[in-house]
Amino acid sequence: MVVATFTNEQTVDWKKPQNEKILRGKIAEIQSEFSRHYPLIIGGQPIYSEKEIPSYNPSNHKQILGYSSQATRRDIEEAVVYAWKAFEKWKSKTSQERADYLFKAADVIRKRKPELVAWHVMEAGKNWVESDGEINEAIDFLEMYARKAMEMEKDVDLIKQPGIDNKLQYLPLGVGVIIPPWNFPFAILTGMTAGAIVTGNTVLVKPSSVTPIIASKFMEIMAEINLPDGVVNFVPGSSKEIGDFMVGHRDINFISFTGSKEAGVHIDEVAHKKIEKQRWIKRVITEMGGKDGIVVDESADLEAAAKAIVVSAFGFQGQKCSAGSRAIIHENVYEPLIEEIISRTKDLTQGSPVDNCEIGPVIDRSSFAKISQYIEVGKKEAVLACGGETDDSVGYFIEPTIFIDAPADSRIMKEEIFGPVLAICKVSSVQEGIQVFNNTEYGLTGSLFTKNRDHMEYAQKNMVCGNLFFNGKCTGAVVGVQPFGGYYMSGTGAKTGSLDYLKHFVQSKTISENL
Repeated sequence: MVVATFTNEQTVDWKKPQNEKILRGKIAEIQSEFSRHYPLIIGGQPIYSEKEIPSYNPSNHKQILGYSSQATRRDIEEAVVYAWKAFEKWKSKTSQERADYLFKAADVIRKRKPELVAWHVMEAGKNWVESDGEINEAIDFLEMYARKAMEMEKDVDLIKQPGIDNKLQYLPLGVGVIIPPWNFPFAILTGMTAGAIVTGNTVLVKPSSVTPIIASKFMEIMAEINLPDGVVNFVPGSSKEIGDFMVGHRDINFISFTGSKEAGVHIDEVAHKKIEKQRWIKRVITEMGGKDGIVVDESADLEAAAKAIVVSAFGFQGQKCSAGSRAIIHENVYEPLIEEIISRTKDLTQGSPVDNCEIGPVIDRSSFAKISQYIEVGKKEAVLACGGETDDSVGYFIEPTIFIDAPADSRIMKEEIFGPVLAICKVSSVQEGIQVFNNTEYGLTGSLFTKNRDHMEYAQKNMVCGNLFFNGKCTGAVVGVQPFGGYYMSGTGAKTGSLDYLKHFVQSKTISENL
């Protein structure tokens, strides 16, 4: 089979009248599903549990979007059994056969894109552009990983010796647990799951409790492409009830997690505690948080820098692990750049994503409370220059907030807030700026605005981050273009959207035959 060269999925301009009509129609249409109950999927069978939780619209937190069944430990035990049963046949398929399922899923997602965008608007609180980008990323993961998996099956370049036939094979790990986040509830779920199954593994997927319906739509797509029963088992549930139980389970080989630093570190600890009759050391793949930022030197294009800072800080309300929540600015351009940043921030529209406002709600009451507390901390540590108002009377809305003159060692400069809060710090040189940038426990994304080639070279060697951008925003890494992932407390360095990522889900076996 000849597979076309990979190209990134193109965005849809939802502001065009014909596209806007389609999307608004879908937003209205899915409201007829708001009373629906969503099951677990174990071994291909839907299971409706007695315990359910509602999913709420973050723009209108009194509006229930649906009800998600909750898995018990007994359900997890059953899912593990089904996953291992499915693994025996799934691992024997060729990479081409497994890749075909991913290609089919990508085609289905393209057809269902307006519906999926509508669900992101309602359940995740994303505007149309952010929602479209997420669906594109999911498609890109499927298309990229399908192709890369087929590459892995080709002969590895080993040293040849007379009289010996050597080959190296990549074999699946077995059964794993996939724990995706709420902020990219479709794209990251799709990417994590696709990477695991296309390499021959079977999985249990535990979605976020605040975006379970979007995750259920992924399972509908798996059914639509006739993915064999038990390859992906869907087990939403309470982390307290089933989280540690899954991660520490004797018959789980690997855990792939994206989420907070606290949860990721805890998962790593639980996973690596050996229990009786456990035959392998679990592999843990984590992508956690970030305290990312943009450094601006005195030679920079200030208009471009201001635009990138605002987009990086406030896109999707700052609820991205790559969000540029810090701006570190050279003293010679500090005042004029701050004016431009504040001006652009005040021009942002805020309101319901249904109306395609640039700034929507934060995800839930817990996030609203945490971000509100950080704003109070910021008022004590720095100067409030913009925003700071919060309102949860209808939805969880927080104004884009800017603090200036933030000390380098302040909490708002070092701790991940995960909301629409930007801290700005003044420095006297690019070297000092990069030192301030590095002064966190994270290492995910960063950007430097400069026209100075020496400063770029210095940043390449000294800025501690997995993804470094020059003269651009620090968010929006594109599949296959900028493989994404960081280190330190940002995770284990798995580079999503690349061949390297797939190798986290396999083990290598060398076979030598004396001729």
